[in-house]
Amino acid sequence: MGLKTGSFGGERLEKLRNSGMVSRSRMKLWMIRATTSILLWTCLVQLTALSETWGPRVLKGWPSCFSQESGSVALDVHSSLELPVRVLPPKRVYKNNGYLMVSCNGGLNQMRAAICDMVAIARYLNVTLIVPELDKTSFWNDPSEFQDIFDVDHFVTSLRDEVRILKELPPRVKRRVELGMIYTMPPVSWSDISYYHNQILPLIQKYKVVHLNRTDARLANNEQPMDIQRLRCRVNFSALKFTPQIEELGRKVIKILRQNGPFIVLHLRYEMDMLAFSGCTQGCNMDEVEELTRMRYAYPWWKEKIIDSNMKRKEGLCPLTPEETALTLRALDIDRNIQIYIAAGEIYGGERRLSSLTASYPNLVRKETLLESSDLRFFQNHSSQMAALDYLVSLESDIFVPTYDGNMAKVVEGHRRYLGYKKTILLERRLLVDIIDKYTTGSLSWDEFSNAVKDVHAERMGNPIRRSVIPDRPKEEDYFYANPWECLQPSYEDEPLHLSSV
Repeated sequence: MGLKTGSFGGERLEKLRNSGMVSRSRMKLWMIRATTSILLWTCLVQLTALSETWGPRVLKGWPSCFSQESGSVALDVHSSLELPVRVLPPKRVYKNNGYLMVSCNGGLNQMRAAICDMVAIARYLNVTLIVPELDKTSFWNDPSEFQDIFDVDHFVTSLRDEVRILKELPPRVKRRVELGMIYTMPPVSWSDISYYHNQILPLIQKYKVVHLNRTDARLANNEQPMDIQRLRCRVNFSALKFTPQIEELGRKVIKILRQNGPFIVLHLRYEMDMLAFSGCTQGCNMDEVEELTRMRYAYPWWKEKIIDSNMKRKEGLCPLTPEETALTLRALDIDRNIQIYIAAGEIYGGERRLSSLTASYPNLVRKETLLESSDLRFFQNHSSQMAALDYLVSLESDIFVPTYDGNMAKVVEGHRRYLGYKKTILLERRLLVDIIDKYTTGSLSWDEFSNAVKDVHAERMGNPIRRSVIPDRPKEEDYFYANPWECLQPSYEDEPLHLSSV
């Protein structure tokens, strides 16, 4: 028994010794693997740090994570297999004063201009801008997010040399906001940039996060620093690209139109919401007038309720009707066979109100008639995405004719100026309706009417001109985004223009 016990004890000891040696061997192997893992992890961290400069190619083909030169050689070998790398501007380094959140209000182009303003304001205040929230509660009830309409990655990266933009608040700051540690307010309309420095910046520094819940027309048109004005342009013309899906569909519409020759885009602002808001009922029957009035009273944020339609029309404050538009285009000698693309929502009164325009210009088209229903399937009930499509087609048209000076008309006008003063017929509605009434009552012959219309619009074709400035009445002066002359200065070298004021 003793021998067996001793034997058993010796064998166990031997096994323990052997197992100890195995354990030490395993420990050494584990240490080697751990060291290798640490080295590989360090390598990966180095590559990640370099990726901002070298782009995604860094992770392709480098034989050594320590040798930048050997990596360059490997990149050269494989360059023919790689896509072109987009060169990003260097990040601007600055002390962050806090975070600016904004909720845009209005339709697509009102929000577009507001986003440009907010970027410029964030840059001036040295704060971090959170990607703006779009309006989902207005008349159009469009649920689209920023990234559904604009290329958000391009927006963020293309402006990184000016301002830091994040898709959402950092977690620590987000928790503060969830606890109510945020200051929400509407900024004062048409404010000078100094207002944001003196009034808004101290609030950001105090609360760390400020939320601006109104953004329409919150930055003045004129007398702002040149850097601010040019940054507004840069955002509008470069940083705010539509999503690839919208851009692709826009190109498709333009290609279809171009295959049939030149085309005009008519921004026929004659939708139900426009007429209800403005109170303009020219040519509507009594049932339609009552329907539009009920709609105006249904929206409390539409301030003006009692409206004299005839008086407003005579003052040039109503959109032209389809009938008035047909007469105007004919008077301007627009070829009746040219394609006219209607950039608008559903025309109030439908085919009945479009009949005179169709009789004068039989080649009327819309995106709905040019595209298959499957092309527009994902755009249905998304008015801002539909408006983005019209925006792209409007930029490329041979002539752009807006019948009302709303936000789309103004922003497209300014963008076409930027693209080389492309022809934009800016209708003088106050004089037009007077001339039209004289023609329809027989006071003017057709030739007299046509000549009068041409004379009125001879200098209203989107040609170079400075914005008018009306002190203390910014709503009545020329809108910055309709004519951003600060960004078009080379056009004035041969013919200096004088700033007009009232």
